[in-house]
Amino acid sequence: MEEVLQLGDEVPEAALDSILEAQRPTQCCVLVYTSGTTGSPKGVMLSQDNITWTARYSSQAGDIQPAEVQQEVVVSYLPLSHIAAQIYDIWTGIQWGALVCFAEPDALKGSLVNTLREVEPTSHMGVPRVWEKIMERILEGAAQAGFLRRKMLLWAMSVTLEQNLNCPGSDLKPFTARLADYLVLAKVRQALGFARCQKSFYGAAPMAAETQRFFLGLDIRLYSGYGLSETSGPHFMSSPYNYRLHSAGRVVPGCRVKLVNEDADGVGEICLWGRTVFMGYLNMEDKTREAIDADGWLHTGDTGRLDADGFLYITGRLKELIITAGGENVPPVPIEEAVKSELPVVSNAMLIGDQRKFLSMLLTLKCALDPDTSEPTDNLTEQAVAFCQGLGSKATTVSEIVGRKDEAVYRAIEEGIQRVNMKAAARPYHIQKWAILDRDFSISGGELGPTMKLKRPAVLDKYRDLVDAFYREHKP
Repeated sequence: MEEVLQLGDEVPEAALDSILEAQRPTQCCVLVYTSGTTGSPKGVMLSQDNITWTARYSSQAGDIQPAEVQQEVVVSYLPLSHIAAQIYDIWTGIQWGALVCFAEPDALKGSLVNTLREVEPTSHMGVPRVWEKIMERILEGAAQAGFLRRKMLLWAMSVTLEQNLNCPGSDLKPFTARLADYLVLAKVRQALGFARCQKSFYGAAPMAAETQRFFLGLDIRLYSGYGLSETSGPHFMSSPYNYRLHSAGRVVPGCRVKLVNEDADGVGEICLWGRTVFMGYLNMEDKTREAIDADGWLHTGDTGRLDADGFLYITGRLKELIITAGGENVPPVPIEEAVKSELPVVSNAMLIGDQRKFLSMLLTLKCALDPDTSEPTDNLTEQAVAFCQGLGSKATTVSEIVGRKDEAVYRAIEEGIQRVNMKAAARPYHIQKWAILDRDFSISGGELGPTMKLKRPAVLDKYRDLVDAFYREHKP
């Protein structure tokens, strides 16, 4: 720090004054490139006003406290090139005087938990995949624990989940819930590094209902933030005082929202307006005009509905919406979540069927990550092995299941998909073909973006031959 301060001594005050005087709220402050999940990355131009306004008011909506009230402590581990980390780690930290602790470079390869234990943040933000990995680690630990400890954890989580579902936000907890927390859950949270954490956030991608309920069972409420790079991050926020399960929260005060082209269920395209909305795309005036209409409304391409209290529920993306050859509009995410919920051995599920006669699906299995590279290995996770053993299968690797077409596992997956089909609204929503891939999705494999968001066009392109075979083999 002394060396940094000495660098400032070399710059004349007059030079600093001229730089400060030249600053304008409408000038571009930072470029954030979109992840390119639906096309080529675009340079999002965010102004000084975009950044400073969002850092102040969106973080207030998330109940982030100024240092004179409470010293917020956060761990920075996501790529700072992404808007979520930019706003949460850098600009909000500067705005409120947060203590920002930088994790090791291999944080996402397994060392993040060690940093969380050491730092004990008061506030933490993770993309859904990070929370899912924490959940899988807890489940694996529970599977290896003794009978009594496993039973104690399941009892404590069921008591706490029931309390949080029936009396959300209530500080008056029954004796059993307080006992469960004291005997079991407080120790689990401490082992995760969340002993002091009052606010746990997620964003950048949809989160499965199963994951949210799991953490509610640990008495960790996950607060959603919804926004885009084009809205400088969060335009909607949840907080301890502004929460509804499965909702993306309410619009940040000072911002506006409207839904266009609503259907009979009140679902329409989400359009946003306010000082969070970006200046435009770098050197892409045509793309900017496509995104922002003449009245300044940003068309997000996401679909959702608003309840009577203004809570937003995301239902999908217009570009992800599958329109079958028969003209049926099918949002893929609810069906994919239903499959993963029915089949705990499944890691990723991607629905296919755009301009096709029926729906099909690509599946990957839960596998252990290489501790050095964080790449998916061939070895199944403890949870996946337990699932297979429960079926009478001795498989411990993905290749054993896929290579030998393990009869017990394939039958169980087919039965799970049939259960999902039985709950579908109509036959066009049924999954008729599916395949298990021999490797889980990853960033390096090109299937996931930098925030673990599924890159559907990339997956379709990579497995085009397999997908085409679904429809060649189909006999009406």
